[in-house]
Amino acid sequence: MSQTLTILSREYCHLCHDMIDAVRLIQRATPFELKVIDVDENPELEEKYGELVPVLLAGDREICHYHLDRDALNAYLKSYL
Repeated sequence: MSQTLTILSREYCHLCHDMIDAVRLIQRATPFELKVIDVDENPELEEKYGELVPVLLAGDREICHYHLDRDALNAYLKSYL
């Protein structure tokens, strides 16, 4: 069973697009599912994460926000593979 990671983003956010692209590159070498959710379409998520986007989550666990922390993501992936 592969892990599912989620990126909370905004359509107009260049940092969000950068994180999505970077995570997709890592996804090519490491099997996991990736969901991208626009926080502006979910008032609950927008209230909770607001200005932190982009946020990379594994379930409810935050791996990083604003910029991809490759070390944190790799450590997470190694612990679940």
